[in-house]
Amino acid sequence: MTPGPVTNTDDFVSRALEVVESIPPGFVMTYGDVAAAMGSRAARAVGRVMSHYGSDAAWWRVVRASGHPAIHHEHQALEHFRAEGTPLRWSRDGVFRVNLAAARYTP
Repeated sequence: MTPGPVTNTDDFVSRALEVVESIPPGFVMTYGDVAAAMGSRAARAVGRVMSHYGSDAAWWRVVRASGHPAIHHEHQALEHFRAEGTPLRWSRDGVFRVNLAAARYTP
């Protein structure tokens, strides 16, 4: 069986994952930042890429615009953030987010 032609979706996925792989340890980009680095405004599509294809990528380095990690992955992300020295901010109730002013990466 021969593989089918590469579609625009495949191209979007590969480009998004390339941007994510370029983020150095200790830094993050938002979903919108990743889209913008690709010349797109499709932040939600980047989120879909990360949910379907991001398990082999440094997924924790892509955060929501608020600086919070992906929903339901906060504990795993926190382990990676601590290991990489990513700057964090903590609220009084123990909720954390990435300090985007200090950790945002711009390729």
